[in-house]
Amino acid sequence: MARRTVKPLSRDWLFKQADDEDSVYRPVAQFPTNIHLDLIANGLIPDPFFAKNEKEVQWVGEKSWVYRTQFASPPIRSSSGVQRKVVLAFEGLDTYATVVLNGTEILKTDNMFIPERVEVTGLLYREDQMLNVLEITFESAFLVGKRIPEMHPGHHWGCWNGDPSRLAVRKAQYHYGWDWGPTFLTCGPWRPINIEVYESRIADLYFTTDVERSLRSATIIAKADVEGSAKAVRFEVLLKGKVVNTETVGVSEGTATAIFLTQNPELWYPAGYGLQSLYTLTARLLAGDSKEVDVESKRFGLRRANLVQRKLADVPGNTFFFEINNIPLFCGGSNWIPADSFIPRVTEEKYRDWVKLAVDGNQVMIRVWGGGIFEEQAFYDACDEMGLLVWQDFLFGCGNYPAYPEFLESVRREATASVKLLRHHPSVVIYAGNNEDYQYQESEGLDYDPEDHDPQSWLKSSFPARYIYEKLLVDVTKELVPGTYYHFGSPWGGKNTRDPTVGDIHQWNVWHGTQEKYQDFDKLIGRFVSEFGMEAFPDIETIDSYLPGGSTERYPQSSTMDFHNKAAGHERRIALYLAENMQYQLDPIEQFVYCTQLMQAECLSSAYRLWKRQWKGPGHEYCAGALVWQLNDCWPVTSWAIADYYLRPKLAYYAVKRELDSLTIGLKRTTTVAFPPDNKYSRIPLETTHKVALWATNLSTQARSVKVSVKAFNVISGAEIHQAIVGENVSLPANRSTEITEFEVPIQGTDQDEDAHVETVVAAYLHDPLSGNQLARYVNWPDPLKYVPLQQPKQLRTKIVQDGEGVEVRAEVPVKGVALEDLGGKKDSLVWADNGVDVVPGEAVVLRVKGLAVGEEERIGVRYLGF
Repeated sequence: MARRTVKPLSRDWLFKQADDEDSVYRPVAQFPTNIHLDLIANGLIPDPFFAKNEKEVQWVGEKSWVYRTQFASPPIRSSSGVQRKVVLAFEGLDTYATVVLNGTEILKTDNMFIPERVEVTGLLYREDQMLNVLEITFESAFLVGKRIPEMHPGHHWGCWNGDPSRLAVRKAQYHYGWDWGPTFLTCGPWRPINIEVYESRIADLYFTTDVERSLRSATIIAKADVEGSAKAVRFEVLLKGKVVNTETVGVSEGTATAIFLTQNPELWYPAGYGLQSLYTLTARLLAGDSKEVDVESKRFGLRRANLVQRKLADVPGNTFFFEINNIPLFCGGSNWIPADSFIPRVTEEKYRDWVKLAVDGNQVMIRVWGGGIFEEQAFYDACDEMGLLVWQDFLFGCGNYPAYPEFLESVRREATASVKLLRHHPSVVIYAGNNEDYQYQESEGLDYDPEDHDPQSWLKSSFPARYIYEKLLVDVTKELVPGTYYHFGSPWGGKNTRDPTVGDIHQWNVWHGTQEKYQDFDKLIGRFVSEFGMEAFPDIETIDSYLPGGSTERYPQSSTMDFHNKAAGHERRIALYLAENMQYQLDPIEQFVYCTQLMQAECLSSAYRLWKRQWKGPGHEYCAGALVWQLNDCWPVTSWAIADYYLRPKLAYYAVKRELDSLTIGLKRTTTVAFPPDNKYSRIPLETTHKVALWATNLSTQARSVKVSVKAFNVISGAEIHQAIVGENVSLPANRSTEITEFEVPIQGTDQDEDAHVETVVAAYLHDPLSGNQLARYVNWPDPLKYVPLQQPKQLRTKIVQDGEGVEVRAEVPVKGVALEDLGGKKDSLVWADNGVDVVPGEAVVLRVKGLAVGEEERIGVRYLGF
């Protein structure tokens, strides 16, 4: 029996417009590819990301396109004369494709997420004849989709973002446009196409693992589904390249199964909690003569992963926290959208860079949002290797999806194929049925009776997609990933999506909704906050990348700048939060960009700090996670992302990183007004008290003893007006927040002016009691910042230290949000470990950096609030 061969069909591809007689075949830009990339490469459309070119290329999505290649037939007969099977394997066709081989139609597709396999043995030319011709014609997904609602007039077609027809099209929903992304209706062979030749093959390699609660042993049940007549499979379990278990078993009814028991396994942990140990499972398919005819391998990690939802004793509702290897986790992290509007050009290196950015930012979890794609393997591989937990949505978002039979069958095939591709990754710890579809149901008043448990009746309701989320996907995940928790949707809390005491919530009452103050995030808490955010402009170099040279549009309110912000009402909302919180200016644009980024940083750090405060240990896990919307962008844009399209971090990235460190200290001011006790009608306050609460959060698995100290400074004079040691050896139990003290805001002198507190900046520190090393710091300012009488520092100094790997910053007065910039013109050559920090007198803050040399102080620019 001959060995299976797999050859990529990645060469000699041409494309043209299918419905234009004058169109000629041109070479593709790359492979896999899509139509926009090929048109760009051939100079047929301008860069869609530049200026307002998005509008100029909309015609592309309403045309049909054909892709064509030629290839020689592979040897079909083995050396023994046996005819082997030849299969064309299409890993992803976007979306409505008709595939023709040598003049014969072999496949029609309508779902970009389903891989397809077609046997073509009898359609190939003989090896000594002409080349085979493979043509794939892609219809306009937009135009096909527009016709589908007309066939189902009884369904309530409605959605947020994009055209409602997208609900009927199994295509990445963000291609239709979103409130952070452009509209590009792509098509093309977006994932690889291979030609396979074999007599027998391993059709699927999969396994289940069970780590005992003691963590001292693990069971691995490995399975290989086999196509063909091969009789046995040799399984091998490897760790660090060495075989630790092996067994050869026979194939029975198309499947081979082996069970391995591993003692003292090397476990997989999230970043910051342990090593990311990865095993490899290899299956070798053996013919009757024990000759190896196929081999497949998958990496996996051994870990216990649970989502704990149990009653809280002292407050209403349940917990919602993840536990890995018996360690409860506060899951600080972010949401992920596709990294480009044109996915095929996202390289493996770029995926790794994004995941590394998240992990370097102390993030523990990333949520793959439901309006995008099931990501490429390189993304999940990177998450496995670096220890980033993955919350994986199924691909439904912000709408009322249909549930007619053909659609349900397509969804079933899509979900099955996608889960099979992802189920070996230890980083994936939860699947969720959709993004905000239950919220859409609530907003439109669509049918939903939580007491109705009959799936067939759901199909007859005005919200038939309930059948997908609560029946179809339940069945798929129960069969394929029984050990991974499935959540009906995000947000989901039971009877409604707004209940903060059950499940997860999307907290959009800052920015959207009631537009609350971000200082009040502690009043907007949920058991797990899987979305929240604040917009900010991207890096000025990113802005300049889409503005025409010498542009008159280089100001914040220009039409091009507005075009590169897709959020409805963004002008009012950015202006609202700026006006509420800080003194800002529109000119120069660089300072305005800085102000929006500082505002975003203040907003998000407030959320993390206040919600993490409610992670109070066993039985008191009042908030167990916060995932900011969003980590990344798919094009250069003003959005909620904390790093822009070019991986340039905004100030919020660093602020979130600081708040998600394993050891932090927090401060929050409160104001109490007392009225005369003998006159309940009086509106004249008897006394107003301004206090500061102080707490610390230890997310590590070890208790810590720390020295806690505070200082206070007058913002005008820079004088230190208060200093105190709160405790020499304060105990911080592991994996929780600890309340430490509360004190009145110090003020300079004996001034009893009720506004004197706005001149006081309070700094708090954690130090190691033995070494004296600083472990954490936080500087608390009066809110809102716009009332603070900020001073222009006269002695703001920067100095390169640590052999060029750090920049020391000092000032004689408190300075808010010191951001260091590269003035050297070397694009993206400086990589900062921290930025946008607060500086107080008498203290040197060192920001670590890569790319500087000693003596390059003139290369460093400084920006701060009030600059």
